[in-house]
Amino acid sequence: MAKPVRPARRVAAGAFLALPVAALLCVPWYARSTPRLAGVEFFYWYQFAWVPGSVICMLVAYLLLHGRRRRPPHR
Repeated sequence: MAKPVRPARRVAAGAFLALPVAALLCVPWYARSTPRLAGVEFFYWYQFAWVPGSVICMLVAYLLLHGRRRRPPHR
């Protein structure tokens, strides 16, 4: 049986899931062309940087809710 998740962990997991959404919905924060990275405008590489950033946020949220599951010993 799974252990119940503490409410603080649920709130933290929700915050990690909401972070990429909020960061990308606030377009005025990144609607500019400078600084450039390898010739690519900030507007584009900021959004692209959130692709792996979102994966990390989802991983942290998953670990907060489920923790590290131990595998049963091999027989």
